[in-house]
Amino acid sequence: MDMRKLVGRNFARLRRDQGLTQEQVEERSGFSQQYLSGLERGRRNPTIITLYELARALGVSHVELVRPDADA
Repeated sequence: MDMRKLVGRNFARLRRDQGLTQEQVEERSGFSQQYLSGLERGRRNPTIITLYELARALGVSHVELVRPDADA
């Protein structure tokens, strides 16, 4: 599985599970809505620091963003 797509799917799922829009995560994280959209579509290659900051914005462990899913 492409890690970019895995991270994007996990991020989108976690965000939706919390009822957050990309704009709300933008406010919490400082990453632009355009960046978050690209991330969710698997078009961004986030650094470990980015993963950490996004996880903090969602209130989850960074491990949740890279955890393989059942569809892999």
